[in-house]
This record gives sequence, C-alpha cells and structure tokens, in this order.
Amino acid sequence: MSHAGEQKVKHSSLTLVLMVASAAIGGTLQYGYNLAIMNSPTTFIQTFINETFLERWDIQLEDYQVTLVWTIIVSIFSLGGFAGALIAGPMTIRFGRKKCLLLNNIFLMSGALLALTSRAAKSFEMIIISRVLVGINAGISMNVQPMYFGESAPQHLRGAISLSSAVFTAFGVVLGQVVGLREILGSEPCWQYLLASNAIPGLIQLLTLPWFPESPRYLLIDRGDKEACINALRRLRGCEVQSSELDEILQEQAETKGMRPRRPWELFTDRSVRWQLISVMIVSSAMQLCGNDSIYFYASYVFKEAGISDDKVQYVTIGTGTCEFTACIMCNLLVERKGRRFMLMGGFILMTIWAVVFTIALSFQQYISWMPYLSMACIFTYILSFGMGPAGVTGVLPTEIFNQTARPAAYMIAGSMMWINLGIIGMIFPFLVSELSEYCFVPFAAVCVLSALYIGLFLPETKGKSLSVITREFNKLNFKNQDKNFESQTEAQYQLGEVCHSTAL
Repeated sequence: MSHAGEQKVKHSSLTLVLMVASAAIGGTLQYGYNLAIMNSPTTFIQTFINETFLERWDIQLEDYQVTLVWTIIVSIFSLGGFAGALIAGPMTIRFGRKKCLLLNNIFLMSGALLALTSRAAKSFEMIIISRVLVGINAGISMNVQPMYFGESAPQHLRGAISLSSAVFTAFGVVLGQVVGLREILGSEPCWQYLLASNAIPGLIQLLTLPWFPESPRYLLIDRGDKEACINALRRLRGCEVQSSELDEILQEQAETKGMRPRRPWELFTDRSVRWQLISVMIVSSAMQLCGNDSIYFYASYVFKEAGISDDKVQYVTIGTGTCEFTACIMCNLLVERKGRRFMLMGGFILMTIWAVVFTIALSFQQYISWMPYLSMACIFTYILSFGMGPAGVTGVLPTEIFNQTARPAAYMIAGSMMWINLGIIGMIFPFLVSELSEYCFVPFAAVCVLSALYIGLFLPETKGKSLSVITREFNKLNFKNQDKNFESQTEAQYQLGEVCHSTAL
C-alpha cells in the first residue's frame, strides 16, 4: 500500500465507525435480535394461546393446533420481511438511505407497542400483527443498510464495512438470547416485555443516526447535490476530500445521467445481467435453505432432541449465537484476504460435512452414550461454518456485481428470495424434525452441496476487481453463444461506474 494510502487509512475517521454502529443497532441487529427472542417464551405464548381460545370461544385446542398458531407467529415475521424487502427499493430512491432507516422505526415502534399490550388485551392476534410489523422493519434494514454502508465506505474498507452488517446480525442473536434468559426477561410474567424490548435499539438509532451524513453517492448521483456530497465525504473520511474519490462518483453520475433506477422485473428480462441475477438469487436462497436460521427459531427443540436437560438448554442456546458472532468477526478479517468465492465455497462444503456427521450422530444416539455431545458439537460447527462464509458474504454480493442503477432492484430480489425461503423453512422445519427425526439435516446437506457446486462452477471472484472486469467475466456466461461484437457493445453500456467499484486493496 502506498504512503498516501496509509495516510488515508489513518484519517478514516471515527465518524464512519460511529455511523456504522448507529445504523446497524437499529438495522441488522434487529433482524438477529427478533430471530432469537422468539426462542425462550415458546411455552408461555403457547399457554397464552390456549387460555385465549378457552376464554373467548370455550375451545380446548389440540397440541398440533397450538403448534400451528405458534408456527404462524414465528413465520409471519418472514412475511413482513418479504414486504419490507419490496418496499425498501422505492423507499431508498425516494427518501435516501439514511432517512429510510429512520422512517423504518415507525414500523418497529408500532410493533413493539402491540406486543406490549397484547397480554393485557388478551389477544394473540396482536402478537401476530406485531411480528409482521417488526418483520417489515427487519426487511427494510437488511436491504438499505448494506447499501448505505457500501456507498459510504472508502474503497479499501468496502468489503469489511459491508460485512459489518452480518457481524451486527450475529450480535443481535446473542443479545436476544441473553435478554431471553429466564433470569432476565424470559420468565412467564415478563414475556410481553421481551417481545417489546426491540424498541430500545430502535430508540438508540433515532437518537444517534440523524447526526450522521447521508450516503455521498446517493447525494451526488440521485440528488445531484455536489456540495452536500463533498461535505458528507469530508465528515466520513475525517480529512479533505480526495479528488480521485470525488472524480469517480462524478464520472458515475455523468454516465448514469438520464438513466432511471431499474425495476426488479427489468432485470429478469435483461440478458446482460442474467448470471449476476441467478447468482444473487441462488446464494441468498441457499443462505436460508441451509437451515441455519431455523436452528435459532427452534434451538431448544433441537437441543432437547440431542438429549440436553430442560434447565440447561437456554445456556447452550447462547453458545449457538456466540458461535456465529465469532465466525462473522473472523470472516470479516479474512474476506479481503481470501476472497469472496473462497469463503462462500468453504462455508458450504464444511456445512455439508457437519450435516452428515450430525445425521450419523443422531442415528447412533440410542446405542452410544457420548453421541448426544457429538451431535451438539455438530450444531456448533455447522453454525461456525455458516458464519464464516454464507452469513457474511451474501450481503456484499449485490453491491459488487451490480451498478448504481440496478443495485436497489438487485437488493429487492435478493431480499425477497431470502425472506420467502426463511418463511418456508420456518413453516416446514418443525414438521421436518417430527417426520424425518434423525435425518432432518439431510435436505440441508443437499442444499449446501448444490450451492458449493454452483459457486465453484459459475461465480467469478470479485475481490479487488472493478465492476467492468466483473461484468466482463459474467458476460462470458451471459453471451456464451453470441458473436463478439454484441458483447463489446453491451460492455460499453455496462462500464457505468466501473471505476467506483474497483476495490482498492
């Protein structure tokens, strides 16, 4: 790295770090937090559903009916997330990245209020609506936040800063598991406070984020406000604006002039982004279909299957969150060195191995006394492998392989795939466990093998490459049988913002 580069790193100001923290606390932290807090009050809310039905309609519910209502409460979160992912694109274009994150807290606060009053109102429907609203909040922030970070970060930190979203998600999981302990808010009298406790990170965000600048790229390219962009850059870098950095954004502005942001359905018909789109869709679906996040939904359930006593389960569950948290931090440190493709493939291959070992361990559980511990260890290693690869890298991909006009649409598609699959898994998982019992991880192993194969065969490495180079590699796939002049013609169209996306190392 050159001397100027070192200066730049030293000057990378505290503002950027604080901005990341402020945005993420009310952003992806919420996603992890809301996944995890649903784990501990399971039985209390099921009893509450039962009592409500008895009081209202004098009906005694069967076990499977209670489980069904409970599954709806848990899975409806992903339906909200799906809606959030769809609104996120238009919202960021209309209000900007920062304002969008702030407005997003409206959904959160109303959701928290409903959850808080649901018990007094004796209504489990309020819990369902509250989960939808909180889901919308998470869906928006999962899409807007990586975009905000990717556009505000200096080049040499882009991968690491976009990845910090995943680190905060994992931190949210740990936080949710700790707050859900029986000694804190996971007890029978307190569950409504537990479900409403997600308002606190939201408040912190509302108090801190307004003091930080908007994404400089958004200000200049979408708003055309050069002054504001220079001010934002100055504050984020903590030094005078590097003319090279400003030139790149200006060049991208000149090239995207008159082009309106793309709509999701236009990407499907566009030949020149076909494989980029397929890649993003496959990777973000695999991230959910590998069954990692459902381990959080039903962690205590899985651990009881693995033979751990009821009073110990909640402490073991915290271990799972801590595992992913550690792995995400490691991934953060490695991704700029090892590259995205290596981390993704490695993660999926390892997960396949652990899923197979886990299946063997569960099959022999009755015969060998130490098998439950092996199956527990497998859950931990599975989560570690997930955190090392898929968890972190998936969110960075759309930023790196799409240009400014296509990026919001690409995030909408990736986000929708993620949420739809999370919902499907959330619905299927309890039935998978009861039907397949010890073989419940076999389908997940299959997903991991297929994903690793796809990444190995079709996904080019994006580390440290400019957008035009990445686009050229994808064009080899997009226009396999077409003549060469067609390719060069689209390349010319697609060199938009190429310089901006070159990740300086």
